[in-house]
Amino acid sequence: MTASPLPVDPFDLVIFGGTGDLAVRKLLPALYHRYADGQIPETSRIIGIAREGLDDDGYRALARKALQENGGDKSKIDAFLKLVHYRSLDARKDDGWDDFAALIGGQPDHVRVFYLSTSPELFVDICNRLGNYGLNEGKARVVLEKPIGRDLKSANQINDAVGRVFDESQTYRIDHYLGKETVQNLLALRFGNILFEPLWNAEHIDHVQITVAETLGVGQRAGYYDHAGALRDMVQNHILQLLCMVAMEPPSSLSPDAVRDEKLKVLRSLKHIDESNASQLTVRGQYRAGAAEGQSVPGYLDELKDHKSNTETFVAVKAEIANWRWAGVPFYLRTGKRLPERVSEIVVVFKPVPHSIFDPSAGVLAQNRLVLRLQPDENIKLWVTIKHPGPGGLRLRHVSLDMSFAEAFGVQQPDAYERLILDVVRGNPTLFMRRDEVEAAWHWADPILAAWGDSGESPRPYTSGTWGPSAAVALIERDGRTWNEDSE
Repeated sequence: MTASPLPVDPFDLVIFGGTGDLAVRKLLPALYHRYADGQIPETSRIIGIAREGLDDDGYRALARKALQENGGDKSKIDAFLKLVHYRSLDARKDDGWDDFAALIGGQPDHVRVFYLSTSPELFVDICNRLGNYGLNEGKARVVLEKPIGRDLKSANQINDAVGRVFDESQTYRIDHYLGKETVQNLLALRFGNILFEPLWNAEHIDHVQITVAETLGVGQRAGYYDHAGALRDMVQNHILQLLCMVAMEPPSSLSPDAVRDEKLKVLRSLKHIDESNASQLTVRGQYRAGAAEGQSVPGYLDELKDHKSNTETFVAVKAEIANWRWAGVPFYLRTGKRLPERVSEIVVVFKPVPHSIFDPSAGVLAQNRLVLRLQPDENIKLWVTIKHPGPGGLRLRHVSLDMSFAEAFGVQQPDAYERLILDVVRGNPTLFMRRDEVEAAWHWADPILAAWGDSGESPRPYTSGTWGPSAAVALIERDGRTWNEDSE
């Protein structure tokens, strides 16, 4: 039996950057699916904002194409598009803002969500104008897409400027990984079952791996990516947030600040990595030409159309948490582009059995592993050792107890943005980053970036379609461990 989706209050959702890739590919389909399931009231409005000179019909045609490619139902698409509007605005010019303010002011009782799906350089301009027109008052909320700055200093500048218009309770810093079903299930798995929590510590867990791998290169994002790199783009936000969900102490409740307080403690407990140990604990790489998904692909510098760049497209880090629960347990973090498969997963590897009673001929006693797959095909697997069925002596076999969400519940799992957007409308910030979390993450990441810059070393090359530089393999194997690469 599946839970019925609960409707939200009427709202106005304004998407700045409404013609951009994120809006068209993710946000509009997410809103359509929630509308099709009956969660979005007919009086709600979705307003795309960009500089392109479109009108309502032109923007609806753009949205229709995206929704049809997403497999939407024609009649429901027609009904949904009645909620969709468009305004051409420039965040740095006054033209059109009076009319826009009047449009928003026409529904004073609506929740107002301003989703900033733009480059961070525009966050301050947009928020200032929203404040100048009084659009930050009442039930107004602002959603900030990552990255929040390039370092701690720039993150603080953005947060200070946004904070002068929207207070912290109105500010939602989104990390879509926290909206994934598997991440939510990690909370249920740990804190809803007596089986795991007593084992969730350094006495029983050998190490943890977090991998976010992509087969794609930077493509059209080359200009942005070359000023960011894998550490800023993925590790400092997505991967650290996943680490927090694995490592945090049990919160007193699921109230927003109870959960975020525990995540903050983890971030502040991360051991320092700087110029004294970065070469031993981190690996960065940059992909070269090779093959991906059965096709020849160019290298990063070819896509960038430049012969020199020290931007990393791959990062591996050995992180540790300095507290009683996790002392001595390494967290191996890995992310990269142009890797052999698209996969995001958390692997919790338990310690080996201290003494085997089995004859060596029975086979190897493999370590238990809990694998939480975020994408594709969200599922949870617990790898255990059993006896191979049949006569002829005792033979050991390592098998997985597998729960696929799609198969277990018979429904398609909602996209992370579907959950997170409606959480903003409801005013539930549990799955969003608080300002002090952003600051703590940059406190950890900044010294790594500085160490790489001061070293003068270029990222290690790796061939597209491989699992990164060989040094990333050495990073974990010199500890007697190996990366989890089961594709089952």
